[in-house]
Amino acid sequence: MEEIQQTESYGPGPAAGVIRAQAATGDLRLHEFHSRIFHNTRFLRVWLPPEYDDPVNAGRRYPVLYLNDGQNLFEASTSFNGVEWQVDETADRLIREGVIPSMIIVGMDNTGRDRIREYMPHRSLHPIMLRAYGTRYPSFLFKEVIPFIARNYRVAAGPENTGLGGSSLGALIALYTAAVRPGVIGRLLLESPSLWASNRQLIRQSRAVKRWPERVFLATGTGEAGRKDRDQSVVDDVRELAAIFRRAGLDDSRLRLVIDDGASHHESAWARRFPEALAFLFGKRG
Repeated sequence: MEEIQQTESYGPGPAAGVIRAQAATGDLRLHEFHSRIFHNTRFLRVWLPPEYDDPVNAGRRYPVLYLNDGQNLFEASTSFNGVEWQVDETADRLIREGVIPSMIIVGMDNTGRDRIREYMPHRSLHPIMLRAYGTRYPSFLFKEVIPFIARNYRVAAGPENTGLGGSSLGALIALYTAAVRPGVIGRLLLESPSLWASNRQLIRQSRAVKRWPERVFLATGTGEAGRKDRDQSVVDDVRELAAIFRRAGLDDSRLRLVIDDGASHHESAWARRFPEALAFLFGKRG
């Protein structure tokens, strides 16, 4: 009952405790999680690697990848458009094949109506967002989510064992977090980042950053916006961000840039690229 008690003590009043997802591949556990920083409640979806609960692994600690828009990662039934990233199937397969080490993946649900506000760190006129809350996100992650996961699960410490990522605005806020809190995140996954937001302010901010994560997977499609001129602008922004990373010292062993011909801004594209992303970010080198 320890997990349930810890979950309850974190929220205001009785919590639902741990929910086991039945449709996922492997062991997916849901925690109802209250944030004092954002003043709301969401689910944290914690996927555990094969044999995590085996007694022989009782002293083992695991790398963790934190991903935004948790509803879209593991189960089609919870994804807003009925298409999932297939994170559970992909991680399970890559672990069993020895491509990546056993690891934990945490999906952090968005809160629906407040998603854009929480994932945008700067004010914006397109879309109109004069009260953006994204500057609170690093504190939400580092002061609330990561400590909660560390109390409940056997996680390995250090940036080399800590990844963060997302898609679209979820990638934008992951990039912002890595930029303003250097040295904490060691693995960064940026799928179709919305770099156009706030008149490309985060691109300009990134130019001054000297220290980036040890490995970065950056990808976009050539059909993201559905219009030729806007599609090209999206690709150009991603290439500019890649150039910023390279000027900061990230060579091909640290940066993987993927321009996916014809791919759209959709979960199906992110699911298709996820095996390569996970293998690059956490795979064994040698």
